[in-house]
Amino acid sequence: MAQAAATPALTLVSHDLCPYVQRAAIVLLEKKQIFERRWIDPANKPEWFRAISPLGKTPVLLVGNTPLFESTVICEYLDDTLTPRLHPADALARAQHRAWMEFGSALLNSIAGFYSAHDQEALEKKRTEIAERLTQLEVELGQRASVGAHGPFFAGGGFSIVDAVFGPIFRYFEVFDQFSNFGWTAGLPRTDAWRRALAARPSVQQAVVPDYAQRLLAFIERKNSALTTVLRARAAAQTADAPAP
Repeated sequence: MAQAAATPALTLVSHDLCPYVQRAAIVLLEKKQIFERRWIDPANKPEWFRAISPLGKTPVLLVGNTPLFESTVICEYLDDTLTPRLHPADALARAQHRAWMEFGSALLNSIAGFYSAHDQEALEKKRTEIAERLTQLEVELGQRASVGAHGPFFAGGGFSIVDAVFGPIFRYFEVFDQFSNFGWTAGLPRTDAWRRALAARPSVQQAVVPDYAQRLLAFIERKNSALTTVLRARAAAQTADAPAP
């Protein structure tokens, strides 16, 4: 009797703060797939990484010795080859999910603009842009609930790749809220409930290094952006409020 071919070893080439790496890691964890993490410093990319990443970005998934780049492609490959399936079976619903994955990528671009803004005016403009996108999301979640998609996640009770995309997005807000109350999901009950459900999901929690929040804050400190100023002001206020020894 012929033996089934062994599943190729999977290695996820990662950067510790990359939200696109996180979505691939979440999908792997949801599928309970054993994989190796191989970390790189994007400021000092090794030659072996340049050879397998034509765009010079993480993530890259090594399937045996074959590299796949771009997080959406990686997630689609994993869903095509590993169970449980996270995309809907219906073609139209699956296309809608893919569209909201792209919406999530656009929201990540807005977040990058937020933490990189050079002055208070630009910071507020990006904060407003993010708030508008979250309002769009709230409307979509309401429409889904009205047609029976009840549950804590995007499609209701079942976890999907859209959830894997938004887990890292909401994680940014958890860190930002440590030093200023931006009220990201205030007044958006469905989005806020989704945010909390994803924060509690083991795959979302395990997709990052344990000291992720500290590393992100250190990254923002090095940016010398308008958000850095907010962070420093908060730290100074906490120091001033601390009791004398």
